[in-house]
Amino acid sequence: MEEEQDLKEKCLLKTRGLALGYRNGEQSTILFENLNLSLCRGELVCFMGPNGIGKSTLIRILAGLQRPLAGEVSVSGNTEVAIVLTDRISGLSMSVYDLVAFGRYPYLDWRIQLREEDKNIINRAITLVQIKHLENKKLYELSDGQMQMVMIARALAQETPILLLDEPTSHLDLNNRVEIMNILRRLCRTANKAILIATHELDLALQTADLLWLATSEKTIHTGIPEDLVLDGSFDKIFQFKGFDLKTGKMDHETHRGISIQLHGEGFEVLWTKNALERSGYQIQSGASISIELIHENRALLWRLKKEKLLTSYYSIRELLKGLSALNSLHS
Repeated sequence: MEEEQDLKEKCLLKTRGLALGYRNGEQSTILFENLNLSLCRGELVCFMGPNGIGKSTLIRILAGLQRPLAGEVSVSGNTEVAIVLTDRISGLSMSVYDLVAFGRYPYLDWRIQLREEDKNIINRAITLVQIKHLENKKLYELSDGQMQMVMIARALAQETPILLLDEPTSHLDLNNRVEIMNILRRLCRTANKAILIATHELDLALQTADLLWLATSEKTIHTGIPEDLVLDGSFDKIFQFKGFDLKTGKMDHETHRGISIQLHGEGFEVLWTKNALERSGYQIQSGASISIELIHENRALLWRLKKEKLLTSYYSIRELLKGLSALNSLHS
């Protein structure tokens, strides 16, 4: 009973029998139906599924911007929700600081004057998303990725217990995608927020999410922690990966050369060597007549290639692949 009570207090948003889609006259197109979902404090939830399946629509309904076809969305007490959508904004002549400051407007009185507390919150949001160097720039001067960071800062400035984001890492480079996901994860932990992200970033979602919502073709949403959904085949069923093994995180490579190589060594260098060899059409197999050994010698890393009496060393994977190609040409 205590665990049920704790869960009830943690869950800030719930859906009951939720159905969503579009009405066209007397007909309806149903995207999802009978959804019973929860968003709880301290959890980062990533919502994933194929393009066009209805992720953005669900985000809008949870935020109260669109009505469902059936069912209801309930929010605990006076809990407020902040949302970051992919929609373009108008007013591009305003500054970055001004746009982030809009996140404080719901808390201002009729004079619409920022208090010192509001300014501190705005500055904290700007600093957290690492856009301090942009705060005086006009919005029309920003790239799409920079604009996305600004929109996230505005949502953070609202300081709501629930944060909903639709593709927040789109248009961002790898470093900023990783940083945004880390920021959101820290907010869940340190500020006890409930955060839902609709995303296509499979690799980042698997490494950062506490819980995943997977949209299925059966108009339902399958939930679970990332590791369970990988191991039970849910990802394979929903996304139908072609030439990619999610359990190993590797693409399937065709061993078109018909040549086997045994690989010896330790550390991450072996994994990258294996990746290069398989991508180049070689098969890694114990007992093969060709062997490659990774050796640390005088603070340098070398790859030692051996076939029968031939022994050659290389100081990069690229040179190793060239050596293998030349060796195979001699014996073909």
